[in-house]
Amino acid sequence: MYKKEQYYQKVITSLLNGMHFLEADYYRPQWHVSAPIGLLNDPNGLVHHKGNYHLFYQWNPFSCEHGIKAWGHMISKDLVSWKHLFPALIPEEEYESHGCYSGSAIVVNDQIKLFYTGNVKFKKGRTAYQCLALLNSDGSVQKLGPVISLPKGYTGHVRDPKVWRYGENYYVVLGAQDIHKQGKVIWYRSSDLENWIFLGELAGSRLNGFGDFGYMWECPDLFHLKGKDVLLFCPQGLTKQYECFANLFQAGYVIGKLNYQTNSYQHGAFQELDLGFDFYAPQTMEDEQGRRILIGWMGLPDENEAYHPTIKSGWIHQMTCPRVLTLNNGKLCQQPVDELKNLRSDKIESSSIANDIPSFPMISSEMIVKGEANYQIKLSDVILIEVNNIGLILKRKNWRTHSWESRTWQGTLDELHVLIDRSSIELFINNGDAVLSSRFFSNKESTNISFNGEAMIHLIYWKLSK
Repeated sequence: MYKKEQYYQKVITSLLNGMHFLEADYYRPQWHVSAPIGLLNDPNGLVHHKGNYHLFYQWNPFSCEHGIKAWGHMISKDLVSWKHLFPALIPEEEYESHGCYSGSAIVVNDQIKLFYTGNVKFKKGRTAYQCLALLNSDGSVQKLGPVISLPKGYTGHVRDPKVWRYGENYYVVLGAQDIHKQGKVIWYRSSDLENWIFLGELAGSRLNGFGDFGYMWECPDLFHLKGKDVLLFCPQGLTKQYECFANLFQAGYVIGKLNYQTNSYQHGAFQELDLGFDFYAPQTMEDEQGRRILIGWMGLPDENEAYHPTIKSGWIHQMTCPRVLTLNNGKLCQQPVDELKNLRSDKIESSSIANDIPSFPMISSEMIVKGEANYQIKLSDVILIEVNNIGLILKRKNWRTHSWESRTWQGTLDELHVLIDRSSIELFINNGDAVLSSRFFSNKESTNISFNGEAMIHLIYWKLSK
């Protein structure tokens, strides 16, 4: 635990000591969100209020390891230019002694209220408290303390509250692990956000058609979209099945109908949100335009983290670009928000055989590619995109093992939309019907995009401003 003044002073000292390394780091994102210093992971508390988008995030400002977490805080008018504020939540109370873990935000009576998990560890176990806090207009936070304790029948792994309002009541979903080591989503109801009634298990392993489906479910998010109720969550402990569940942990969703009278949720099969190498802990918000916007962590817990090339510069991880969600034929589609188009410059358009397309600068760029199958796009010496008659293969050189690894999408590719930053790539296939997000760390002397193949393709290319 920390005292607030000591914590702020330590953050400022860390920033001052590390700033020259950060500014000089070749891999630092040009336009994606990253933390000022230290380790960033889950996006928290996404909310749009009075013209500002608020993005909170899990943050360890003192190390590139998963230590005691605070909530970093950023705001933006346009989802493109972000301003860092002082940390919103820091672990200073007994009920959050080992970190202010992930949660959400909701606007009530024109004020933003924050819900988060107070994490407490013992020598032989742990517990969790779901806590409430108020965000003041000056950016300071007033903590109201725990409002939900650990329910019976569950381990200390209960966390990540996502709150919403329906009718006259408020509801919250939580990621959980029961005493039989099965992953669950549990939920509660309240009329005042302080007194909560346990409603049971909304979804989980051995429920609603699931068999054994992971030992822990994290980061749930439930929202209404186009007449359906969509539940996002991150199951841990799934076994790879052909090309599915290829990463260490997964992030995905089910689509169904939530019955508030019977407290039941009937839903379809689990579908992965992103087929790339680095995507986890997504959270959504609805903005004042009525758009459902998703931001995810472009990383994974425990995988390759100790080998990230950016650690020597004192920082690690970034967020995905903000994405608008739509429902189409029983699938969630993701598209970059239109505001990102404001970064475009130096447009180049070309129609020719892939072999005849000249190379383009890779860092920081955007492409839309349409055409026949059987061509390749190579980014520096570490990323290779292969488009064939079966679908698309994304190949990446692993920065830990230095060997090539791949992720696959199967289908007919009509359009490929590519967003590239200093050390990340996001592929949007067929207007967001599928997405692949990945980090990469290229040779600093080789920073071009090149095309290969005999296929005729149409290319639109932009540079993206910082």
